[in-house]
Amino acid sequence: MSLMHEMGERALRLGVPFSVHLDLTYRCNEQCVHCYLDHDDHGEMTTAEIKHLLKEMADSGVFILTLSGGEIFLRKDFFEILEYARDLTFCIKLKTNAVLIREAQAARLRDLGVQSIQVSIYSHRPEVHDAITKVPGSLKRSLKAIRFLKSQGLRVVMANVLMTENMHDYRGTQALANEIGAEYTMDPTVTPMMDGGRTVLELNVGESDLRNVFRDENLIGNVDEFCAPPRAANEDDLNSLPCSAGHTSCYVSPYGEFYPCVQFPLSCGNVREQRFIDIWRHSERLKEVRSIRLRDLSSCSKCAHGGSCTRCPGLAFMEGNMRGPSTQDCEKSFARTGIPSLNLLSKKQEQDKDKDKDQDSPPRLVQIQLVPAITGRRLAEMGGGAVSAIAS
Repeated sequence: MSLMHEMGERALRLGVPFSVHLDLTYRCNEQCVHCYLDHDDHGEMTTAEIKHLLKEMADSGVFILTLSGGEIFLRKDFFEILEYARDLTFCIKLKTNAVLIREAQAARLRDLGVQSIQVSIYSHRPEVHDAITKVPGSLKRSLKAIRFLKSQGLRVVMANVLMTENMHDYRGTQALANEIGAEYTMDPTVTPMMDGGRTVLELNVGESDLRNVFRDENLIGNVDEFCAPPRAANEDDLNSLPCSAGHTSCYVSPYGEFYPCVQFPLSCGNVREQRFIDIWRHSERLKEVRSIRLRDLSSCSKCAHGGSCTRCPGLAFMEGNMRGPSTQDCEKSFARTGIPSLNLLSKKQEQDKDKDKDQDSPPRLVQIQLVPAITGRRLAEMGGGAVSAIAS
C-alpha cells in the first residue's frame, strides 16, 4: 500500500477531508467543445476570501489541494494564492491548459514546490487539438509550456479526454507524451454540463470504438484481465463506498459552493456563509451522500457488474437519481466486457416495448386546439407546470 493510499484510508477512518478540488475561476482562454462549465464570471471569491478558505481547509486537515478552473492563470492573484497555499504546507496539484505559462512562470512553480501539473492535450495534431479548444495555435503554446515545465524538473501529466473529435489520435498523443517525458492519462467520458445540459454527451465515442480502446494493451496493459467477464458483488462489495466523494474529498466552486465532487453538482452549502468544517461535518445533503452503499442501489446491487463497475454517483445524480445507475458507466462496462448491465438490458426492453406498441397501435387522429399564449406571469403562477423539459 502506498503512503498516499494509507493516508487516505486513515482520513476515511477519522472523517477528515483529505483532498479538496478548488476551482479558482470558470473563466477560460479556451472554449473547448466538450467543456461542462459556464465561462462567465458570476462573482468569484476574492483573494482574501480564498485565503480565508485555505486557512479553514488547513485547519480541517486537508492535505492534497488541487487548483483548477477554467484557466487558473487568468487570475492575476494566482501566484499570491499559490504561495499562501504552500505556506500552509498543502501538497498542491495544478490543472491548466498551460497556454499562459512561460519560462519565468515555470521556474516559479518549481521554486514553490508544486507536486504535479496536469495539462489538457487533445491531439498531437494541431488541426484537431485547436478545433477542440477553438483557439488557433493553442497546441503549439501548450506544448512549449510543457517543455518549459519539464526543463525545470516538474512532474507533468498530459490529460486527454477521448471524444468523437479526437477518437483516432490518442495513440499519437500518448507517443507525444512519451517523447516529451510527460505522463499520459486518457478519460473516455464526456460529462454533462454543470447546469444539467446533456447535448454535449453527443461527443462521447460509440461502443465499438470504445471497445477497441479498451483492448489496446499500450493503453490499459493486460487486456485479458481488464476485459475479463464481470464479477458479481460479494458481501464486502455490497457494504463498500461508491467513491471518495464526500468521504475524504470534496469540491468548491469559484463562488464558494461546496459539492461532494466536481462531477456531483449537489450543493451542500457555501463557504461564504458557513465554515468549511461545519459544512463537512453537518451538511444533511453530504450525510445523505455518505449514507449510500452498493447494497442500497436497487439496480446496481443486483447487476452482474456490481463487483467491478466504476459507477460514478455524480453522473447518476445528473441522470436523475444518485442511487440509480450511471448509464455512461454501464456503457463503459459493456464495451469492456461485452456483457450488458442490468440497466442497459432494462432500457433495451423498454425500447422494444415502445417499438412494439407503435407497430400495434392504429394511426391516431390528433385534434389541434388553439389555446391562449401563456404569459411569463401566468406561468409563474402555475409553478412552471405547463412546461416540461425532455432529458435523456
